[in-house]
Amino acid sequence: MEVPLTAPKGTHRSLAALNLPKSVPAIVARAEAIVAAMTDNPHFPAPVPALWLLSKAISDLLNAEAAALTRAKGAAAIRNERRTMVGSLLQQLRGYVQVTADSDPENGAAIIASAGMTVKKLPDRPPRVFSARPTAVPGEVKVIAPTAGHRASYDWEYSTDGGVNWLTMPSTLQASTRLDGLTPGTSVMFKYRSVTSKGVGEWSSAITATVSGGT
Repeated sequence: MEVPLTAPKGTHRSLAALNLPKSVPAIVARAEAIVAAMTDNPHFPAPVPALWLLSKAISDLLNAEAAALTRAKGAAAIRNERRTMVGSLLQQLRGYVQVTADSDPENGAAIIASAGMTVKKLPDRPPRVFSARPTAVPGEVKVIAPTAGHRASYDWEYSTDGGVNWLTMPSTLQASTRLDGLTPGTSVMFKYRSVTSKGVGEWSSAITATVSGGT
């Protein structure tokens, strides 16, 4: 029976989204609302790009839209360029808001909302567990462990006699490994330990996998 070892649960990460409309009046309204929300907002002491640049781009877009409505030659192309500029500045601003929200994950959603942007929350990833399962290759088992962080390495051992004797497997820099050449139908036990800058961890509880004969 496998004994799961769960990794620490991560913190929700909220994503900033613009969901920009297509029409110029709607884009202008959205951009102006974001400028108003971020002006004098303590979460954003120095927005990048500066809000005055976005305000100027909005004004330029409004003027270009008015010219385009007269059907003057070349006015529509200029209007489209100004619309692209506003969109680009908003995307850069979204990136700045995202970095600010990421620096305070617990309040990330509130920070994004305070900028007048839409909040999209990513679902929690299921915790990674220590597991071992046969692969499609006859006599091969894949072993996966919870990650121990950046720059960690992993030591592995296995036993084919119920844990009486343990054999060493090659250490890895990834939190997974494979063992082949096993006898199909037998049970094999595995354990691992992580090695980080803090030192060598304790050996995990052992888990068992039944070796498959493949397909």
